[in-house]
Amino acid sequence: MSTGKNTKFYETPNHPFQGERIAQEADLVGRYGLKNKEELWRTQSQLREFRREARRLLGEAQGDVDVAQREGAEFVQRLRRLGILGDEDDISAVLSLDATDLLERRLQTVAYRKGLANTPQQARQFITHGHVTVEGARVTVPSKKVSVTEENTVSFDENSPLADELHPERAEGQE
Repeated sequence: MSTGKNTKFYETPNHPFQGERIAQEADLVGRYGLKNKEELWRTQSQLREFRREARRLLGEAQGDVDVAQREGAEFVQRLRRLGILGDEDDISAVLSLDATDLLERRLQTVAYRKGLANTPQQARQFITHGHVTVEGARVTVPSKKVSVTEENTVSFDENSPLADELHPERAEGQE
């Protein structure tokens, strides 16, 4: 029995077979081009942590949103910077977030939405093969959370063959 650090950053579902949940998970995995359900579970666990933190702050403020907002200003700023919360959202909006809000901020999804790839799966491949840069730096992690300020800097690496607009794998009508 090892006493090392816990390296599992997600919780699996409590019930192994629930047809409806499995169908929803399969839909999200396909729609966002995730490698497997583990990536989805990791996102859902991160969302649970965000909600837990928001509930803790609201609980300490005894339901007073303004007090909780001041206490959790750094937490809310971080979520706004990542684009998970809008500029006008307060801490109570964290409780109404769902997994798609976090999945939309992944580099893989941002690259696909910008038109760098034809499918989310293709965006994942371009990223893992080192064809995509963020702020001029090559990134090979499809699950990287892209902040609002970084979003406009997502592009093909200038040394990548995909930087050529005539490359056959490029999506039609891209930058």
